[in-house]
Amino acid sequence: MNFPAKQVTRRYAFVAFVLVVICIAVVIRAFLTMTVDQDYWMSVSKRFVKNNVEVPPTRGNILADNGEVLAASLPEYKMFMDFMSWEKNPKRQQKEQHKRDSILHATIDSICQGMHAIIPDINPAEFKQHLLNGRAKKSHHWPLYHKRVSYITYRKVKELPLFKLSANRGGFHVEEIKTRKNPYGKLAMRTIGDLYKGKDSARTGLELSFDSVLRGKPGIAHRQRVRNRYLTIVDKPAEDGYDIVTTINVGMQDICEKALTDKLREIDANSGICILMEVATGDIKAMTSLQKTANGTYQEINADAVKNLYEPGSVFKPMSFLVGMDDGFIHMDDVVDVGCGIKDMYGAKMRDANWRSGGSGVVTVPQILQKSLNVGVSTLIDRYYHDNPQKFVEGLYRIGVNEDLKIPIPGYAKPRIRMPKADGSNWSKTALPWMSIGYESQVPPITTVNFYNGIANNGKLLRPRLVKAVMKNGEIVKEYPIVVLRERMAKPEAVKNIQDILESVVSVGLGKKAGSRFFHASGKTGTAQIWTRNGFAAQYLISFAGYFPSEQPLYSCIVCIQKGAPASGGGMCAPVFKRVAETIMAQRRSNDYSVARDTTNVLMPLVNSGNIEAAAQVLGQLGIGYRKQTESKTDGTNWGTCNTSGSGLVLTREEADGTDVVPDVTGYGPRDALFRLEKMGLKVQLYGVGRVNKQSIKPGTKLTRGQTIILTLSNPPTAPKMEPKPQTTATEQLPKSKRTEPEDPELTPTLQDEKKYKQELKAKQKKAEKKAAQ
Repeated sequence: MNFPAKQVTRRYAFVAFVLVVICIAVVIRAFLTMTVDQDYWMSVSKRFVKNNVEVPPTRGNILADNGEVLAASLPEYKMFMDFMSWEKNPKRQQKEQHKRDSILHATIDSICQGMHAIIPDINPAEFKQHLLNGRAKKSHHWPLYHKRVSYITYRKVKELPLFKLSANRGGFHVEEIKTRKNPYGKLAMRTIGDLYKGKDSARTGLELSFDSVLRGKPGIAHRQRVRNRYLTIVDKPAEDGYDIVTTINVGMQDICEKALTDKLREIDANSGICILMEVATGDIKAMTSLQKTANGTYQEINADAVKNLYEPGSVFKPMSFLVGMDDGFIHMDDVVDVGCGIKDMYGAKMRDANWRSGGSGVVTVPQILQKSLNVGVSTLIDRYYHDNPQKFVEGLYRIGVNEDLKIPIPGYAKPRIRMPKADGSNWSKTALPWMSIGYESQVPPITTVNFYNGIANNGKLLRPRLVKAVMKNGEIVKEYPIVVLRERMAKPEAVKNIQDILESVVSVGLGKKAGSRFFHASGKTGTAQIWTRNGFAAQYLISFAGYFPSEQPLYSCIVCIQKGAPASGGGMCAPVFKRVAETIMAQRRSNDYSVARDTTNVLMPLVNSGNIEAAAQVLGQLGIGYRKQTESKTDGTNWGTCNTSGSGLVLTREEADGTDVVPDVTGYGPRDALFRLEKMGLKVQLYGVGRVNKQSIKPGTKLTRGQTIILTLSNPPTAPKMEPKPQTTATEQLPKSKRTEPEDPELTPTLQDEKKYKQELKAKQKKAEKKAAQ
């Protein structure tokens, strides 16, 4: 059989010809695509471009000791309007645009009135013209309001006509921006910290020290264009930050800040510090550092409570005595002759505060601290440690005064207590006497109060704790336990002696103004002149450090104030300590409301408006049924009303109008009204008794911090009760001319006092010379 070569060749030639034609067609088509049809295909490709974008995580919250929010990332919204259709087909675009314009003109008046009701700053007529201007400019992204709005306001706006439609149909759309908010305003601002404006970057405080924990991890997404609009498609979700639980108590922080602020204003001081610690745990319950600003107000500018190094002054004296007692040198029955209150210490004059009145003569060890006698302390310490000052400094190290407390606040300071070198190159004969009374060393206030916390804890020294735990979705991820620095600071009998002396300082010594008639307190006053490069300045650091109650200490506290002369730790800082201690102890009283239950009375009680969480607690203990109409908020703003319905009492939380308007407090009890308004920065004046019946500033009015609001209560004012006069000591009952001690021996003299004293001294010398000449 012959092979049909010619027939096969013709077939292959035909296939080859077809392939060549196809290849030529492909090349021609490719050429036309890259040249003639380039613009068309480029526009098509843009519809499917995927650009990776970063998905920011939600920053974790900073919580108080009871879970209340101190700092949180909350969404805010910028509102925009898209007036124009995105349809590309001319006919469909014209039809859709006509529909949009018809809806806009039909609802524009309702929209403007609704916006005014939600945001009172918006004028309906001006807003209508603003919308028409946006339509005239054919804007796709026309801003509706120049400020960001909260989620609550956004949801209200979203319910308005036209705005409630989808973005494709109505054109209303928003940009969400996460912002850091502090529900309690500037409370504990420097402890909590803050972020750089407009950035998710921590600047100070716990925000900075726990930034890596709070920040979270960003995710990845891409934007894809679908029907002329970009959609964000998440490829890798963001990991939100962890929450941190602090030891700060909102109520105690508020107490400390108000007490300190009131005293600073009263005495016109430059700055002040107040720290409150829990004795058993070392938890810092409150910490505030206030400085006077240019406009005369007091604000937290720096975390001076942990950052600033001061020469502590007389609050250091119990530390010196504890070292001496622990080494067996100083005993409670030792006596010292301080003479007239002036002693030459190696060429320098050591003076007691009462040297102008003749000094204190022979005194015991407790009396030395009761009267804060510099000569007494320095004489005893120099007597036993002059030849071996290193032993004294080692004693200070041993009791934990030089300990690094590792406070989680960036820039915290470590104590500086100089250890003498073997060759004595960094030491002098006067260094030891002055170190024993609180000079020659620099100690931050947190270290000082931690020492007194250790004394209150029977010699067990703890590290101050500011953060208790790290949480994620309500579960503890990491816990920060209590850290014991010293199981025993010194011998138990030495610690007990210091405890007894500190209690006597308040009961009979210079710390009387820190005492309370409701419980016993212990502590020590302090006054130190501030050293500058030009020498000692006419500025003083006055302080009071102690704990309460003395028998079973719960809290330790230090109050420091910096001001010019006259200055007195016992006269100015001790009253702040007293106010803080009494307020906290009053709030600790256990109120068992169940004993007030009346099982025979079926009438529903009258419940004031105000804090509905507190009302719910009382009603629950009384066994009275109630229900909540709305869920409580987690930021502590649980304000609302109580109404009676057929099924019982109904607690309704009010929708917050924001922190920039005056709330309606009519029907509130005076305590809730006072707390809410003062927290917003208003000054409150109360008249009468009972519930709030009328308020001088209309609810919804724009708030101005520092403005005074007058609350009229239900019943007219009654005559105030006369309080019993405080008891006076035998010395206080004497006429001033017969007293052997000044009213406050620690009171720092003014320059006028010094001048007057020198004039009197010269007059006496002239009189003596004249008498001798005769």
